[in-house]
Amino acid sequence: MNIQQLEYIQALDKFRHFGRAADFCQVTQPTLSTMIQKLEDELGVKIFDRSHQPIIPTAVGRRILDQAAIILLQVAQVKEVIREEQEALTGALRLGVLPTIAPYLLPLVLPLLRKHLPDLKITITELKTSECVASLLSGQIDVALIASASEDELLVDRQLFFEEFLGYVPRRSELFEETSIRSAEVGRYQLWLLDEGHCFRDQLVKFCQLVHSTRQQISYHRGSLETFMHLVDQGDGVTFLPQLATEMLPAERHSQVKPFALPRPTRAVTLVRHREYVRQRLVEVLSTLIQASVPESMLQLTMEQDLV
Repeated sequence: MNIQQLEYIQALDKFRHFGRAADFCQVTQPTLSTMIQKLEDELGVKIFDRSHQPIIPTAVGRRILDQAAIILLQVAQVKEVIREEQEALTGALRLGVLPTIAPYLLPLVLPLLRKHLPDLKITITELKTSECVASLLSGQIDVALIASASEDELLVDRQLFFEEFLGYVPRRSELFEETSIRSAEVGRYQLWLLDEGHCFRDQLVKFCQLVHSTRQQISYHRGSLETFMHLVDQGDGVTFLPQLATEMLPAERHSQVKPFALPRPTRAVTLVRHREYVRQRLVEVLSTLIQASVPESMLQLTMEQDLV
């Protein structure tokens, strides 16, 4: 067994096709097929069910692939130890970010990253929380910005700042005249919410106890907060925004933003990494720059806020 064989089975698991996996590994298809066959012969088990189209792992093959991902991640970390010593704040960083964080935080933090980390190549991918966790565990990304605890013993969380949830209401509604929104009453309105699986939605539903109380006439799948705001501007329903999103609104729309009554729902934006990730200095600098990009008032949780 060697590292190359583990890379080959990982590629075949990803593409489920010998030709595409071989192209990805930059070898011929017979070479890849022969090397995987040798590994299976050595282990005495079949890693892939070739009778199924597309190819799928066998039950024991799935366990071998999971272990191979751990081994390949650790091999990559050995290389990163050397790179950390040689490059410190250069090289590459793969960053996963929630779709409800990216549009509002990145415009604030990217100028700081360009200034203070000019030699670092950053690849950013928008992912849901579950996708961030899975990508960290598989080594597809290095760090992630999420809005909840990762809840995996292989991952390390670092809270960076705290962000309130705020309502966005139509000008022609009784809510526009209110100074705050009461969570127990929001279910009476047409609510524009992100799909299930977005923690921003899940946290709101839990805080406002909306699971059984809402009777929505219209459901909108794969929508965005920007789309929902346009619908509200036309006088249709209510939506909710993270605090940083409201910082970017033009002044004439600020009056449509309403805080919740006390306690106000608040999420912790967290930087997550694999516990085997070795570039500690880079994580420290990245954390500092992100915190410097947001209002100082967001760095501490207050007594008026309720962490969701």
